[in-house]
Amino acid sequence: MYDALYARQSIEKKDSISVESQLEYCRYETHGEACIEYTDRGFSGKDTNRPGFEKMMNDIRAGKINRVIVYKLDRISRSILDFANMMEIFQKYHVEFVSSTEKFDTSTPIGRAMLNICIVFAQLERETIQKRVTDAYYARCKRGFYMGGRIPYGYRLTSTVIDNIRSSMYEEVPEESEQLKLIYSMYADTDNSLGDIVRYLNEHQIKNLRGANWNTARISEMLRNPVYVQADIDVYQFFQSQGANIYNPASDFTGYNACYLYKGTISTSRKQSDLSDKEIVLAPHKGFIPSKTWLACRIRCLNNRQSTKTCKPKNSWLVGKVKCGKCGYALTIRKAKTKWGRYFVCSQSGSRGSNCTGAGCTIYADVLEEYMFGAIKERLSEFQKLSCLSETREEQKHMTKKIRLTQIEEEIEELLSKVSGASGVLMKYIDEKVSELDAERKALQEEIVTANVADTEGRLKQITNHVNAWETLSFEGRQAVVDTLIKVIRIADGNIEITWNI
Repeated sequence: MYDALYARQSIEKKDSISVESQLEYCRYETHGEACIEYTDRGFSGKDTNRPGFEKMMNDIRAGKINRVIVYKLDRISRSILDFANMMEIFQKYHVEFVSSTEKFDTSTPIGRAMLNICIVFAQLERETIQKRVTDAYYARCKRGFYMGGRIPYGYRLTSTVIDNIRSSMYEEVPEESEQLKLIYSMYADTDNSLGDIVRYLNEHQIKNLRGANWNTARISEMLRNPVYVQADIDVYQFFQSQGANIYNPASDFTGYNACYLYKGTISTSRKQSDLSDKEIVLAPHKGFIPSKTWLACRIRCLNNRQSTKTCKPKNSWLVGKVKCGKCGYALTIRKAKTKWGRYFVCSQSGSRGSNCTGAGCTIYADVLEEYMFGAIKERLSEFQKLSCLSETREEQKHMTKKIRLTQIEEEIEELLSKVSGASGVLMKYIDEKVSELDAERKALQEEIVTANVADTEGRLKQITNHVNAWETLSFEGRQAVVDTLIKVIRIADGNIEITWNI
């Protein structure tokens, strides 16, 4: 039987003792007797999945070893459970354990007790190191440092300096970013599915410039990634509503920088669609997907996972918008074996307990749809004639108001959190400050609601494109146009009253 000398080194660095030096210390304990050496280079002591260690344990079970010698206790294990299991096997096969620098005598109770105490501190040291590394990682994440990993499609790495520390950041690759802009714009249109986008890219021979094939899983991953977005206050509010932890204040979301999304310090088994406890940090690089487009795609991805889309009956794209001008109830479609085929009737006409006699005229669906299509085109042409004195300037003012509104809500929440332990004087100050902030909040909300009408004009270009391609537009696409433009259509005695959203 032989002495077993075991040495382990996780990584080679100047302040760590080498495997050769460990074995030299261990040989002194053998006093020149024959021994077998077992080594593990590049393996952690957190577990026992190490080839050298496993070979030694197999030789112990085979009866070849009578004593195991290590330089230090933590070289063989840093886990209490693993060490206890190892010592149980040592006792079973009558193997003595020796630490050359710590001088344990496992043949006595006090020696075994001291051994167990030392392994507790070895595990504590390992867990402390892990915590320190994790904290350092997330501290660097929150400062916008590049933390490695796969470079997202659309970017390449370039050198930069953050807080006087050399690092890397993403830089746009125009050829790839143009493909991403196309993908985002297509998915923002609800008529296009992920499969439609893949087919379009393949049919038009738009190749992935990195040699990979386009597929729905890859595109879906790109659409969810905030590394492309021009992060403004709308993006901030979206992540806030989803329960994400946002490191940067709302005022930093100016629409220039993109975002990093991290898993956070709390490990969860939630799906990718769940953003709770995720970390959002503004990245040092510039985004190239407008926030409205990115949010439209991101919310659509979220809805696709959370719910099944419900469609209105495919009998008229006006169903749900047309109301009886007399009783206010919805007009529904009836079908008849005539040349007109479909017509609208009041849902309450003729029903028990209702006095409504109907809209007072026959409303043929084809005729009404043709009339409403003409009304939509006329309405759009009116808005196209309007001029914006300074659209960019107005957008900046609008964004500033939304940022301030978010800051006010956070200030009010912070003040209210101090109410429970407030003195009389402090309580008076809190009441006055909350009232002042609330008045400012209401004024801003009114201004933002008014500005949203102008914001609707920004979507008119896309709607106009739909109207121009009306004949090829899907049923859902026509419904989307009507939902955006029209609040309600009331019909009575041949009169049509349209309430517009714009």
